[in-house]
Amino acid sequence: MYRIGIDVGGTFTDVTLLNADTGKYYTYKLSSTPHDQSVAIMNGTKEILELYNISARDVNYFGHGTTVATNIIIERKGAKTALLTTRGFRDILEIGRQTRPSLYNLFEEKPETLVKRSLRRELNERVRSDGSVAKAIEPKEIIAALEKIKQEGVESLAVCFLFSFLNSENEKAVEDCIKQVWPEVYYSLSSAILPEFREFERLSTTVINSYLGPKMKIYIDNMQERVKEVGVTVEPYITQSNGGVMSISSTVETPVQTALSGPSAGVVGAIYVAESAGFKNIITYDMGGTSTDVSLVNNGTAEYTTKRKVCGLPSGVPMIDVHAVGAGGGSIARVDSAGALKVGPESAGSVPGPACYGLGGDNPVVTDANLVLGRINPKHFLGGRMQIKAKYAEKAIREKVAGKLGMSVEEAAQGIIRVVNSNMSRAIRVITVERGYNPSDFTLVAYGGAGPLHAVHLAQDMGIKTVLIPSAPGVLCAFGLLTADIKKSYVKTWLSKYDEAGPELLNSIFKPLIKQGNAWLASENVPEANRKFNNIVEMRYIGQNYELQVSVRSGAISQSDFEELKTKFFKEHEKNYGYFNPTAPVQFVNFRTEAIGIVAKPNLATIEKMTDNIKKALIETREVYFAETGTIDCPVYDRYKIGQIDRVQGPCIIEQMDSTTVIPPNTHFKVDCYGNIIVTV
Repeated sequence: MYRIGIDVGGTFTDVTLLNADTGKYYTYKLSSTPHDQSVAIMNGTKEILELYNISARDVNYFGHGTTVATNIIIERKGAKTALLTTRGFRDILEIGRQTRPSLYNLFEEKPETLVKRSLRRELNERVRSDGSVAKAIEPKEIIAALEKIKQEGVESLAVCFLFSFLNSENEKAVEDCIKQVWPEVYYSLSSAILPEFREFERLSTTVINSYLGPKMKIYIDNMQERVKEVGVTVEPYITQSNGGVMSISSTVETPVQTALSGPSAGVVGAIYVAESAGFKNIITYDMGGTSTDVSLVNNGTAEYTTKRKVCGLPSGVPMIDVHAVGAGGGSIARVDSAGALKVGPESAGSVPGPACYGLGGDNPVVTDANLVLGRINPKHFLGGRMQIKAKYAEKAIREKVAGKLGMSVEEAAQGIIRVVNSNMSRAIRVITVERGYNPSDFTLVAYGGAGPLHAVHLAQDMGIKTVLIPSAPGVLCAFGLLTADIKKSYVKTWLSKYDEAGPELLNSIFKPLIKQGNAWLASENVPEANRKFNNIVEMRYIGQNYELQVSVRSGAISQSDFEELKTKFFKEHEKNYGYFNPTAPVQFVNFRTEAIGIVAKPNLATIEKMTDNIKKALIETREVYFAETGTIDCPVYDRYKIGQIDRVQGPCIIEQMDSTTVIPPNTHFKVDCYGNIIVTV
């Protein structure tokens, strides 16, 4: 039987087809279809099955990572959404918090809200801070508000009342009225989407969910129908921002969970590949056509956060902590008014794309620079399925960069590479140096179509000693979909001083969360033997504004387990802030349970040792420009003909269908039994 994973990016759509019995997998890459991503999904599925003569009936798993949710928010093309909230609180969506990205910038533009003020309606209801109901809501008032909103052409509703995370009675009264007078409308209750404190974040997350819901449903329905047209009968799974997958029905209910769908799948795939190769401390580095995503993995576990923003809008759902910058193969290079070379964040995308595509793009991009430097084979792009033209790239760089800076085309191209590498170095520093980690203690795992082109030079800049390039780096996000578990998080806010709590309180809070998780896993058809639960408490010193996550054992919590939590909190506080105070009062804030349905992981196929000389894999020798040497004759190898080998000295270029790897001078690499290139910098 076979498993398919498809990741849709801004420039390319990546497909991985895995033989679940042998562990061998096949890869395919094609241009994305921005007007309707499901078209590329259908074409990619059909073409890879035909290419390897496999029947669609033999596919028993289909995973999909998507950027649709993110694009909807970026482009503000979501549903016309209305908000029902507590009287006096409709402007919280715009007021937000005092925290600002640029506190002293008077001209800082705030993100456009997803709900117009005229569509924010206040209702007479109130729940107190202890969860008691001060004023029950009147059904007549709810129905009157719904009737007025309905006349505005609204497509979805967000319902967020004050303190509903403690008592959802009034929100559920609204739900009953919606089902009675407007059953066809899409709606989200904050008590169901994010039942935790901090009003603004809960409100923002609920609004995002409603804004995405109707459009995501249309997309998912289209995608499912197109997959069926190809002959695949299984229901697709969609990747979430937390690195897990969930069914289509769950995705339609909580589309906000998919805001970082694609990047999280790449991190999951990188962890699996790196652990197979013996590396647990890694920096994931995914450079695609539009952006670069980096994340830190410590001892095999990705860093998580609930405080990310999606296009400037707070989202409180758990996400893998991926830091993104506008640096990709399609990032546009330009000379600004001060005569400085800039690269990105604007991207040429897939249409018109880089100048070398010959599709009308006349701006030089990073891909054009790599082509001019000889690092990309113009005759063998995407395995020879796409012809690109070096003369267009040279012309664009000469006219837009080299001529303005008074340098040669090669020097300008190298300048473009240096600038984009610098942008990516800063991103890696954010997740390492700024958080107290030394980059040299980690292995850089490079993937994405452009990642292996830049990885080794980037590692040199960062002082990283080892680079791992998976056997199919250009489609690792798609591969990650095949290794991701089924996941969903449940949370309850319960503010309690540590000294006034005990194991009985924690057990009483976690028990219903685990019960909810069990019910959801059952609805996802996960056998009991494959269910697992991770419990986390969020703690802080009383008076602090942010919490730190501390893991709790999954079974019944004993007194010794409870006492250990304080010690764990002190260690986390010292790691994050450089100190801890053993006498200051500590407080519990949130309790989280992550319900996990463990998916059978593929056994990676191994490759044979290379008995012949590496020259057996030689494609050609061509001129390549390196900053260290200038233009030199450089060997170019076919990656598919390289077996296990202990040491190959750089410089060289390694080509494959989905990516190209650059091994600069003064470095060497080996290939392990799984086909991973491991570069010593």
